[in-house]
Amino acid sequence: MPHAAFKIVPGVDHNKTPTLNEAAISSSQLIRFIPDRTMGGLVQKLGGWSKYFINTIGSTVRCLWAWEDTNSNSYLGVGAEGDVLDPTTGALLVINSNTAKDITPQQTTVNIAVGFSTTVGSNQVVITDTGRNADNYDSIYIKTQVSVGGIVLFGQYQVYNPGGSANTYSIYATDVLGNPALATSTVSNGGAVPVFDTTSGDTFVTVTLADHGYAIGDTFPILIATMVGGVTLYGNYIVTSVNSTSEFVISGNSQATSTDTSSENGGNLYAIYYNGIGPIPAGTGYGIGPYGIGGYGTGSAPTAGTGTPITADDWTLDNWGETFISCPLNGPIYQWNPTIGSPVATVIPTAPPVNDGMFVAMPQRQIIAWGSTFTGVKDPLLIRWCDVNNYDVWNALITNQAGSYRIPKGSKIVQCIQGPQQGLVWTDIGIWAMQYVGPPYVYGFNEIGNGCGLVGRKAAGSMGGTVYWMGQSQFYRLSGGGVEPIMCPIWDVVFQDLDRNHLDKIRFAANSRFGEITWYFPTISNGGENEGYVKYNVILNQWDYGFNTEDNPYVSRTAWINESVLGPPIGASLNQYIYQHETSTDADVRPMVSSFQTGYFAMTEADVKMFVDQIWPDMKWGYYNGSQGANVNITFYTADYPGDTPIQHGPYVMTNATKFITPRIRGRLISIKLESNDIGTFWRLGNIRYRTQVDGKY
Repeated sequence: MPHAAFKIVPGVDHNKTPTLNEAAISSSQLIRFIPDRTMGGLVQKLGGWSKYFINTIGSTVRCLWAWEDTNSNSYLGVGAEGDVLDPTTGALLVINSNTAKDITPQQTTVNIAVGFSTTVGSNQVVITDTGRNADNYDSIYIKTQVSVGGIVLFGQYQVYNPGGSANTYSIYATDVLGNPALATSTVSNGGAVPVFDTTSGDTFVTVTLADHGYAIGDTFPILIATMVGGVTLYGNYIVTSVNSTSEFVISGNSQATSTDTSSENGGNLYAIYYNGIGPIPAGTGYGIGPYGIGGYGTGSAPTAGTGTPITADDWTLDNWGETFISCPLNGPIYQWNPTIGSPVATVIPTAPPVNDGMFVAMPQRQIIAWGSTFTGVKDPLLIRWCDVNNYDVWNALITNQAGSYRIPKGSKIVQCIQGPQQGLVWTDIGIWAMQYVGPPYVYGFNEIGNGCGLVGRKAAGSMGGTVYWMGQSQFYRLSGGGVEPIMCPIWDVVFQDLDRNHLDKIRFAANSRFGEITWYFPTISNGGENEGYVKYNVILNQWDYGFNTEDNPYVSRTAWINESVLGPPIGASLNQYIYQHETSTDADVRPMVSSFQTGYFAMTEADVKMFVDQIWPDMKWGYYNGSQGANVNITFYTADYPGDTPIQHGPYVMTNATKFITPRIRGRLISIKLESNDIGTFWRLGNIRYRTQVDGKY
């Protein structure tokens, strides 16, 4: 009887039918391919994982970041959702030496009467908030513009309370250039928010705000929704005319249904306190307040106020030297220094208060924020950056390198990263390069690809000098030759089952140890969370895929970092554990159920059936110089026609001691499935051979 080999074509191809995908793999679960000397691929069991941190985080982890301080202590930053019903469940943590520290930012929202005091010729403003006990390290975000003493206060300010007063504290007013804004009159416990007047049937709204400083064409932001004359005012509005230093006109969204007058937020101050506990490490210098007060002063320490820990749908994380930088989606930018050891991350008060995300740029160390703002209303195409080596300075001056740029095409920025040699900006329709050019422009922006936008805010990344991302209907890479699509033979698996209502949960995951790029993605059938993955081997140009299963329910990842100062890649799962990969042969404490199934082998092209009576296993059954104890099940599926329901033969257990198995199967088409489900083992496929003979016509 003649002998032959089941020569399996490397890589998974699910786009083809099983018959067209002859002798190749059609489905997979927890496998990988490694190169051989012919640059083909050898299929083997995927590397396993084990718990990086012994406890659950308490909520779904959305972002991870690894860094090291100047004392060679390594940290893992964890950005999670938090739990609005359980404030003890932190949304921002750092893990060091298997100990987690909750540094979730705290904030308090207040809606109180306006009580601001000014002194003529000074930019110090005293705010009355009875029982606040504001800390020297708190910040306040004033969301209702307040006019008092000839100045208008709006935005984020550092709080100063060197005397430890329970009921008052100070902020220091600055103009748009960061210079002190001096009061022109002395006021005690006064101030006023904008007042809106409408005329029935008119779209124009008159705004009364003393010493407003607006000119025709300026943007006037309203951050607290206010109803006046049947019109709801919220967002950015263009100033159409200026009547006086205390009155100007904006155009509303619709005609007023009545003549009416209303104050923003009912005349009250609406503000958010970002509660800081402990010292604030500055980028450089002494911050925006006068030297000798606040964090660097010698006054008595006030009682630290406590706020509510924030929650977040997502995070972007980075490090500025040893300082940990974090930004919750649609939130401000925070910092935390492990050497100083503040109990919570504290806001950078001069940074934009609303951002989609941020990263630290490589060329000159600057925080780059995108989906940012000048007014408090998010501009989805706006990029802002701080001064070189100073994250306290964000106002662009001729003397610094802070600045901004608005991407002119697309509807929103989806993601920005520091790529090889340049920053990269993805919109929903294309990709832009952000290159440092120095003063006065600081950064130059050029579109390098159109029609290749990003599908979700965490769907892009880089490995080995090449950038990879997932678009709306295909995958792309950016290397020396520019943007090019990547052929994907498992396209059906991801794009035909992709839950497009939760695209921002897609996660890019690079594994430099094996030259692999994985995209974890949500499926239509899994309630909006990541359930599957597709994996691309950049060395072999081969793909495979897998899903959460009953045997291994936590295969997919919600956050990921590549190899780092902490060792092999680290990923977070929906069970709220954080795992380190390539550390085990198992799925933590469970067996890893690893498998693949081929398309059909056509045993003959003639009109006869073939009979296979003997199979000779050939595999590696364990690691080099390790136990060779793997148990691998092999199952055969036969059919005469492609549309037939296949007949199953097996499974048959193969071990290192198995010389051959005798399945005694007949048919024209044969598919093979290999699967393992034992603990602590590894396998790699070799050259399985079989014995066959003609078995009559069909």
